[in-house]
Amino acid sequence: MADQPASAQPFVERRLSRVRRVPSLFLAHGSPMTVLDKDFAGAIYKFTSRQLKLRAIVVVSAHWQTPGAIRVTSNPKPTLIYDFAGFPGWLYEIAYPCPGDRAVAQMVAVMLERAGIEARLDPDRGLDHGVWVPLSLAFPAATVPVVQVSLPQPSTPEMMLAMGRALAPLRSEHVLLVATGGIVHNLARLQMDLDSPFPEPWAEEFDRWVREKVGALDAGALAGYARQAPHAGAAVPTSEHFDPLLLTMGTVLPGDVVYDIYDGFRHGTLSMRSFALTGRRREDRGF
Repeated sequence: MADQPASAQPFVERRLSRVRRVPSLFLAHGSPMTVLDKDFAGAIYKFTSRQLKLRAIVVVSAHWQTPGAIRVTSNPKPTLIYDFAGFPGWLYEIAYPCPGDRAVAQMVAVMLERAGIEARLDPDRGLDHGVWVPLSLAFPAATVPVVQVSLPQPSTPEMMLAMGRALAPLRSEHVLLVATGGIVHNLARLQMDLDSPFPEPWAEEFDRWVREKVGALDAGALAGYARQAPHAGAAVPTSEHFDPLLLTMGTVLPGDVVYDIYDGFRHGTLSMRSFALTGRRREDRGF
């Protein structure tokens, strides 16, 4: 909209805010055992069950990073990747038989390329647990096609915001954008024997700072979290679980507001905060 006269900007933004779009979601995926978390699952499904007809779900997960080109899954029948160890055997037998969609994958790759982000289709790669765990809670019927997009490696906050901006138009094409990771994710600081709703103070402080900036749609502050946020080094020792949140913030459209889907911690330091960006006129009615 840079070429619009200043006087036209409010009109253009009001018009865009009325364009029918689906939300953009940031979902915490926690551990694979999240599939048994009834409280979290109920909150996610309460929001997503109000969906309208979706063409596809495009997902970015913390668990797929690729050097060089961004990769986009294009298998019409994606397999599941059980990319974890030391969990009960039944977890490795969970099925999520969603279809893929090569046409949507191609559209994603083209949109990224047009934004100057190199992208390639990947017909072999399956869906990791950062995808199928939260989607099995949000869309248990597994009928909506799913396409996964990799994260860049290495990444910068600016790269993640740019990816989000490139993919944001999909929201007006009945394609749901989902980014999964975790606002506070430090495996070395987890308290696995702690089953308490009360988080460690440093983790809660960082999580609260992020929520305030998300609520203000302040992508600039979030991009500078490593310098500005309290306890950022402890909360985000490596960026791959925080990067999906930045991608979500890149998908903001005029008129968006934040809808809190879930707010809570597991194991003392693992944030499960999840939210949606959704049009102001529809925030109370889901999609």
